[in-house]
Amino acid sequence: MRTKSDDLAILLAVVDTGGFSAAAETLDIQVARVSRAVSKVESQLGVTILNRTTRRIELTDEGRQFIDSVRLGLMQLQQAEEDIISRGELPKGRLRVDAASPFVFHQLVPLVQSFNQAYPDIELEITSNEGIVDLLEKKTDLAIRIGTLSDSTLHARSLGRSPLYIVASPEYISKRGLPNKSSDLAQHNLIGFVAPKILNDWPLKGFSQLDALMSSSNGETIRQIVLAGNGIACLSGFMVNKDIAKGRLIPLLEREKISHPRREQVNAVYYKTSSVAKRISAFIDFIKPKLNL
Repeated sequence: MRTKSDDLAILLAVVDTGGFSAAAETLDIQVARVSRAVSKVESQLGVTILNRTTRRIELTDEGRQFIDSVRLGLMQLQQAEEDIISRGELPKGRLRVDAASPFVFHQLVPLVQSFNQAYPDIELEITSNEGIVDLLEKKTDLAIRIGTLSDSTLHARSLGRSPLYIVASPEYISKRGLPNKSSDLAQHNLIGFVAPKILNDWPLKGFSQLDALMSSSNGETIRQIVLAGNGIACLSGFMVNKDIAKGRLIPLLEREKISHPRREQVNAVYYKTSSVAKRISAFIDFIKPKLNL
């Protein structure tokens, strides 16, 4: 006997919400229905998927692998249904997009209104995470990632290259002077990232290890610190281009800069079997020519 997709969807809800009661509330069904569905799946498979305790549930090793397959399977089923329903129509439905907060603030937010006008039936949901998220676990359809990619299970579309800039405010430079070579930075207040460490690798000849006066986990926070005249930082063009153009930040050591592909590539990534492929393509095609990287 094959396991019904309804029972699998209920099982997935239990895993994602962390409990039977929470899943029942989310799906607006009785807890008993949730319990029966999970028991039925386990019975038909002949394995235990969930370890239940009085406080929480945990996936078994077999369950963890099975759940990943279930996610992809249900996504493919949803895609097949949507392809039939939406033939000849504009893409519709929810699209979950994740990016680091600076990219959201400086690149995506300015495009939201025009995207909504172009695709009024797409419900855009934007989340912000400073680190790399698991697309399946976080229910994310599309993520914007900076730097080189290593996950071969993801499909990537290049959005372009965002050069790095060593920047400081005019106020800071007037007080501390202009660094003329990389070694001069040792005499200045440098602002860095808490993690990952690759973000503290500046694209300068002869630059070794960053000795930061202060650090933050958030690029936008670092930008604000630099704008306030507190020091020098290395930030992506997509978040400081306008500041440089308007004179709020000064690019430094341009002659000593070298290419840094691991921090400059900008990609849109998603699962190759994504059930929202049409919405993803619509979003990427819309934003790519409008980004200011």
